[in-house]
Amino acid sequence: MWHDDLRLYLRLLTYVRPFWLRFLVAIVAMLGVSGLTALLAWLVKPVLDEVFVHRQVHMLYILPPLIVLLYLAKGGLAFLHTYQMNYIGFTTTARIREEIFTHLQRQPHSFFDGQSTGTLMSRISFDVMLLQESVTKVVTTFFRDSFTVVGLVGVIFYREWRLALFAVAVLPLAGLIVYHLSRRLRKLSTASQKSMAELKNLMQENFSGQRLVKAFAREEFESSRFIRANQKFLKIRLKQAVMRNLSPPLMDFLASLSMAGIIFYGGYNVIQGYSTPGTFFSFLAALLMLYQPIKGLTSVHNSVQEGLAAAQRVFGLLDLPPTIQDRPGARPLPPLEREIRYERVSFSYDGHKPTLEDISLTVHKGEMVALVGPSGAGKTTLLSLLPRFYDVTAGAILIDGVDIREVTLASLRGQIGVVSQQTFLFNETVRFNVAYGRPEAGEAEIIQALTHANAWDFVQALPQGLDTVIGERGVRLSGGEQQRLAIARAILKDPPILILDEATSSLDSESERLVQEALDRLVVGRTTLVIAHRLSTVMGASRIVVLDAGRIVEVGSHAELLRRGGLYRRLYERQFGPAGVVALPRAASSSRS
Repeated sequence: MWHDDLRLYLRLLTYVRPFWLRFLVAIVAMLGVSGLTALLAWLVKPVLDEVFVHRQVHMLYILPPLIVLLYLAKGGLAFLHTYQMNYIGFTTTARIREEIFTHLQRQPHSFFDGQSTGTLMSRISFDVMLLQESVTKVVTTFFRDSFTVVGLVGVIFYREWRLALFAVAVLPLAGLIVYHLSRRLRKLSTASQKSMAELKNLMQENFSGQRLVKAFAREEFESSRFIRANQKFLKIRLKQAVMRNLSPPLMDFLASLSMAGIIFYGGYNVIQGYSTPGTFFSFLAALLMLYQPIKGLTSVHNSVQEGLAAAQRVFGLLDLPPTIQDRPGARPLPPLEREIRYERVSFSYDGHKPTLEDISLTVHKGEMVALVGPSGAGKTTLLSLLPRFYDVTAGAILIDGVDIREVTLASLRGQIGVVSQQTFLFNETVRFNVAYGRPEAGEAEIIQALTHANAWDFVQALPQGLDTVIGERGVRLSGGEQQRLAIARAILKDPPILILDEATSSLDSESERLVQEALDRLVVGRTTLVIAHRLSTVMGASRIVVLDAGRIVEVGSHAELLRRGGLYRRLYERQFGPAGVVALPRAASSSRS
């Protein structure tokens, strides 16, 4: 077990390597502080013997100013050492936090499906904070107190080696107590980190779902849920406090036993003339100074255990390889020229139950293909495979004959625009949200995109226009306004391939009209795949693909599918009633698939 801990901590210290010069300065400063501490203890003998016993007046002019200068130098070196180590610790943990966040950006959509937001936030904030304490406090305290202990131990053995042996006799027992307390503390630290993740997840869900909470009058219930989680976290933290604060009083008690024996034996030697008061008090001063860094080292061990518990969780996340990433030798995807082809594609979320089975479909450049079917048929999953939010379980998706797994993710996703039912907007300005896919776009281009999306009128009416902050998830805008900003974002990106996933659902009729007009402009000249429950929005599609239970069951135009009398017709009649099916001519145009 200890070698795993050592390897984990050494890995943590590799982040300190770029700061070796600062670390060297800190070590030199620590050596200075430790040496001056030992020297101050050593000076107690000449102060007592030369001034108070031998009454040498000239020493009064030497020793007091010397002590002042030594404390001044010690304070300056201590500040230098502490600042350098804090700089190293803060910078190191900032780098770790950045690495975690960047690593999470590379994880596929499936990773976030299986992780709560609160847990990930806790890893980046609370766990890394514990690592910061481990790097800053542990390295600082360990080296400083270790050097100080060595210097002071040298003084007490030089002054009275017999008393010194008596003083250090309690250290093995103290070490055993600290070891057992710290192991318990490590378990509590892991439990604390998990409990904090639960607490943050609960808060994140509650704050995001306040509309639902209030709609169902569940404020009291949510408060009680939070209180239970918070009390659980409190109990764990209190246990941690007990374990963390037990070692100092135990050390003090053991020190008192040692001190009582030393005072008795040392005082007896002075009384009998075997030793001088200066020698004894120099020894005693060094010994009193010694216990503080020893107590510091015991607290370091506690911090090490908490840091290692955090490091296991942090490095466990960093070591998790992205399941979807660029293959070696992946090349940029050229602009779409001919077609997108699904070749016998199957997919399963859990590796067992298939969501899609044996899907074969060709979408030609410039074509609009609509996907319809009952809920759970696999429509959204089918389109999520195209930008590689997930990878196919079997088969392949080809763009102009090139497997999308053989091209870079950036070039693939750079050709695809997505407008979905659940529009996500950042708590930023209108300008930031619209230009998210093309941050280099100028103001004129942004305004043009907003105009084409039927959004410029309402944006102009906002308090700061383009620079108005729209709130978390665009909460300060209506649903239709949010959707039109999402369309403007897609227009500005100008992708050749477009995915529309329920882009007009849940809108009132006027908002739907404005959004549909914007979508009509957006799809011109693009290869478009559309998911819609409102069949009225896809009647003009080149082809309609009907899915059921993860399989394609029908393909054709709106008129052809109505004539066949299959699932599409049943879905249509469910929305419009039998009277909505008008008489259709018998001639049927062939459909491509």
